[in-house]
Amino acid sequence: MTPRDKVPFAGLNPERILDAVESLGYRSDGRLMALNSYENRVWQIGIEDAAPVIAKFYRPGRWSDAQIGEEHVFTAAMLADELPVVAPLVIAGKTLFVLGGFRFSVFPQQGGRAPEFAEPPILEWMGRLMARIHTVGAREPFSVRETLDIKNFGIESRDWLLANQVIPPELESVWQGVADQALEGVRHCFARAGDVQQLRLHGDCHAGNVLWTQDGPHFVDFDDARMGPAIQDLWMLLSGDAEEMGRQFGHVLAGYETFREFDDRELQLIEALRTLRLMHHSAWLARRWNDPAFPAAFPWFATNRYWEERILELREQIAMMAESAITVRQDW
Repeated sequence: MTPRDKVPFAGLNPERILDAVESLGYRSDGRLMALNSYENRVWQIGIEDAAPVIAKFYRPGRWSDAQIGEEHVFTAAMLADELPVVAPLVIAGKTLFVLGGFRFSVFPQQGGRAPEFAEPPILEWMGRLMARIHTVGAREPFSVRETLDIKNFGIESRDWLLANQVIPPELESVWQGVADQALEGVRHCFARAGDVQQLRLHGDCHAGNVLWTQDGPHFVDFDDARMGPAIQDLWMLLSGDAEEMGRQFGHVLAGYETFREFDDRELQLIEALRTLRLMHHSAWLARRWNDPAFPAAFPWFATNRYWEERILELREQIAMMAESAITVRQDW
């Protein structure tokens, strides 16, 4: 895996981080705490006589300024509708800044804990919130951010991994054959679902991006926002076997349809979207391997065992996509 770009975030040292925040008029007390983020670099920074702020430094080359701007417009629209999302602070009419070649934004600090998605009241609450987010997301489309589809997440991931010779040679042909079969299964799922609505999504709705307080959930990261079907923001709330997911989705749907109608055809897309996410994740790790944080955090990625497990995983997904969609249970 030969690095294609310079090492990202080289030179983003504590002094530069503090300089960036202080360039916006803050007076830091010098306290820095790194927050969990592989894609970007995120820091909590102490401010004299005020609450800390969160500074997010965007990965060079990932999003354009216009794409980041669309994310910020989306979160601002949700804030205007009084949704519990953490949006970048507007300073002198701007939300995106540059210092020393690094683009960054500043956010208010938001406390909370990770939610227990398996609990029915939490699933219903998340369903209500996602419906309200999707109501905002459906008002207008993104024009420059990506769409979650088979091309961007599946075909491009497969082709990049093969072109860059990431997969061990003795497993490459097997992986490619299984990946091709999986992509064909994805096509069939989308064909069964038909022409479903595309809207602006959170895009990465897992527990790590939700903070739960006594007032309920707060979304803290829209970095993966993109166009796609509503089910993308709902299936990641589910876990377990098909029966358990059907039960859980019944609770999600009970909350969701309080505010917005759900198109049942999108249930056909759950396993297809899971498959695309799995393929995209492998390509994401490979594309980021020149970032020193990735070999340290994912040492097993460059092993034969990793790819053997991905082959098995894709074979399981091929079988799952061939089965009927989950049956939503509302028998509580």
